[in-house]
Amino acid sequence: MKASSLFLIFILTVIFSGPGQAETRYVSDRLEVQMRAGKGTQFKILRMLPSGTALKILQVDQQNGYSQVRSSSGVEGWVLSRFLMKGKAARDRLAEAEKKLARLELENSKLSGSFTELRNAKGNAEQERSTLSRENHRLSQELDVIRRTASSALAIEADNKGLKSKIVAYERQAQTLQQENEGLKDRTARDWFMVGAGVVILGIIIGLIIPRIRWRKKTSWDTL
Repeated sequence: MKASSLFLIFILTVIFSGPGQAETRYVSDRLEVQMRAGKGTQFKILRMLPSGTALKILQVDQQNGYSQVRSSSGVEGWVLSRFLMKGKAARDRLAEAEKKLARLELENSKLSGSFTELRNAKGNAEQERSTLSRENHRLSQELDVIRRTASSALAIEADNKGLKSKIVAYERQAQTLQQENEGLKDRTARDWFMVGAGVVILGIIIGLIIPRIRWRKKTSWDTL
């Protein structure tokens, strides 16, 4: 009989306490809930639990309407089951929602600031791109001028080379003409020398012949 009673108590304990194990419940929206040492108002109050307190459910006595719980600090006791709920209290949810809203507003403010910075950076980038485009256009024009100048310089250099070749040819011609002139001068000097020598010889001959002619004439006159 005693064994049967113990077995029945064990079955009832499993039935009443099994579904509530390892489950978290929260104190309802009441300002405070009493945690007692036993299942009834006659037991000592261990703690006054404020609304929103998270409690670990150890077992549930549906007949008496109490649940054995454990607080986050490790204190165990009994609380009326009707003052426990699965979700957090509305006040706590409101506080969390307000915190979440404040966090979202802060993130939104940061994102707005980041967006403003990005927009300013985009404007600066576009301005810099415009400046670089103008600078690129200016450099392209300068490059075209340099290319034209280089082409002109190459043409001038080619002309200079042609002129140098002509100058060398003219210098050679001048040197040849100078040599020919010197040859002509030498020939003219020789010719004049020969002419002078001929004149001298002719003068000598005439000087020798004329006296004889006069002597012969005189002799002829003397004979007459």
